[in-house]
Amino acid sequence: MEEIEKANQTTVTEFIILGFSDLPEMQLVLFLLFLIIYLMSMVGNLLIISAVCSEPRFHTPMFFFLINLSFLEICYVTVTVPRLLVMLITKIKTICLSACLAQLYLFLSCTCTEFYLLTAMAYDRYVAICNPLRYTIIMNKKVYSFLVAVSWIIGFLDPVAHVIFASKLIFCGSNIINHFFCDITALMKLSCSGAYIIENVNYIVGSLFAFSPFLLTIASYVFIITTILKIQSAEGRGKTFSTCSSHLTVVILFYGTSMGVYMRPSTAFSMNQNKLLTVVYITAIPLLNPFIYGLRNKELKFALWKAIRRLDSYFSQRVRKCRTCFCEKAAQYHRKVRAASTDNVA
Repeated sequence: MEEIEKANQTTVTEFIILGFSDLPEMQLVLFLLFLIIYLMSMVGNLLIISAVCSEPRFHTPMFFFLINLSFLEICYVTVTVPRLLVMLITKIKTICLSACLAQLYLFLSCTCTEFYLLTAMAYDRYVAICNPLRYTIIMNKKVYSFLVAVSWIIGFLDPVAHVIFASKLIFCGSNIINHFFCDITALMKLSCSGAYIIENVNYIVGSLFAFSPFLLTIASYVFIITTILKIQSAEGRGKTFSTCSSHLTVVILFYGTSMGVYMRPSTAFSMNQNKLLTVVYITAIPLLNPFIYGLRNKELKFALWKAIRRLDSYFSQRVRKCRTCFCEKAAQYHRKVRAASTDNVA
């Protein structure tokens, strides 16, 4: 009898992602909204990467971090939003367990990588403001390349424990995930055993690998603000603070939303609230990133306009070439038709 019950508990091999099915009349509107956000996020962050790579004066630690952050934001939205768009337009909501765990791993990897990358950027701003004379010595190419490499490596190693424990969960009863992607909190809601283990792992690993960089980021900004307040002129304080205001804005948005979702007990929030918070840091932050950095940095803003003009010029040339080619082929076709009709008459 026990074996039969155990077999019944392990029969769940695929899930149904609920998404935003509770808003059936809004499916097309939500599809268009998320499609626009996704395209704008991709284009904006690609423009940041293109502008920084094409300008030699931007080959500095701060902009090297920014390139990696922009690439990470592209990965963020690509892990979750395209599948959401497919669900909204085709009504295909099923996902197998292996694909669900793969999406979970990639999503958590992007989240953890951003924690460490933002911490590395905070350290860069700390050195630039608190030790400006030694900045080029401390933040040399080996150091900032090492910080970025460590951010990516730890970011992709950290979620391994979460995914391993998630794969050991026993799912029985409902297989409906009340979320728009395979999130760890939604999977724990469906588990009938072992959820408390992964929740404890979530707190322990989250405290070590997420809360630690948060404390380091806070410590960096304590020193930064202390140094800025020592500057006598108001203009000097404003100019110095502007060099880190973009990063601070992203830190507040990212940490505020992500820690609000994952650092609370699963019984302390509803899944609908969880979905709303998750939408903010999955879609809004990658969308706002190019605006936050581009609009607050005059040099980068100018470089972005140059990149946009280059793209406009490139596509205009391609359109003109296609138009010319089409016209030439159409003229050749008409000449052949006239020649064929003349031969027939003769």
